[in-house]
Amino acid sequence: MTDKKNRVFSGMRPSGRLHLGNYLGALRNWVVLQETFQCIYCAVDVHALTDMQGNSTKDIKPNIHEMILDWLAAGINPEKSLVFVQSHVPEVMILHSLLSMVTPLGWLMRVPTFKDKIRQMEETEENVSYGLVGYPVLMTADIILYKANTVPVGEDQLPHIELAREIVRRFNNMYGKIFPEPQSKLTEHPLIRGLDGKQKMSKSLNNHIELAISPEETHKRVRGAFTDPQRLKKDDPGNPLICNVYSLHKYFNPDKLDEIYSRCVVADIGCVEDKEILSDGINEMLREFREKREELASRPKYVSEVLSEGAERARSIAQQTLSEVRERMGISQSI
Repeated sequence: MTDKKNRVFSGMRPSGRLHLGNYLGALRNWVVLQETFQCIYCAVDVHALTDMQGNSTKDIKPNIHEMILDWLAAGINPEKSLVFVQSHVPEVMILHSLLSMVTPLGWLMRVPTFKDKIRQMEETEENVSYGLVGYPVLMTADIILYKANTVPVGEDQLPHIELAREIVRRFNNMYGKIFPEPQSKLTEHPLIRGLDGKQKMSKSLNNHIELAISPEETHKRVRGAFTDPQRLKKDDPGNPLICNVYSLHKYFNPDKLDEIYSRCVVADIGCVEDKEILSDGINEMLREFREKREELASRPKYVSEVLSEGAERARSIAQQTLSEVRERMGISQSI
């Protein structure tokens, strides 16, 4: 690992097998970052409880397994990065509680994503859980428990990191400087539209392509993708700039973009052929990933071993941090 002064933290909710949007939007950046930073990557299962409740929580454990397989197959190296499950380091819950004592409620209520979530859920005040309101406090605890000073984010997540910085400043002013103020590291988070061509690629909208599906399944999924809505017949000239399939070519067939564009605008290529080229490009890019994933999946204990070792190493950092916090706040560890 590199020097801890360059420590990155990032987490992902365990929603199961990842899709192309997850890979292009975050995972490939994680793989690159671990070459120059000390990286801590966490499956944030406690965060998942804000919208997974009751019987649905039974999916969390298998979802973690599938997601971690994807991380490892994509190139996350547990010898370079700490990889673990959030709840396996219980110190984060203690730090969350202690931070909640110094975080004004007004700060949490003004978070844009909280307001958006409430609108999406159409929740009444009686149904809004403390966990949802206090989500940013737990997120802050996730980051600063390991004294991470860098958090890779897209622009839409900047308010979260700014709030984490405010919480850290307030704590440090009250109890003395313990934590570094986490800095945002803006990374490329392209908006990958789903196969419907309208909304962001999402498993809940069933407009996604999972990384781990077979080449045949990939072809089938891509065949159902929406293309240029104004092109009604094969002989009609197309407009690649409004075609969702064309927008995906830049990730999977960048060397063919000009050719596809010039052929499409004169109706020399139909949507069926266009989709075949796209699915071939996706399958080629994911070939090594899928082979590695299949090999890792054949080792039943490997994921649990990686997570167990990662949690042990993470706890050694977390316990030291929490000991400092307790001392500064006057919370005795023993009588």
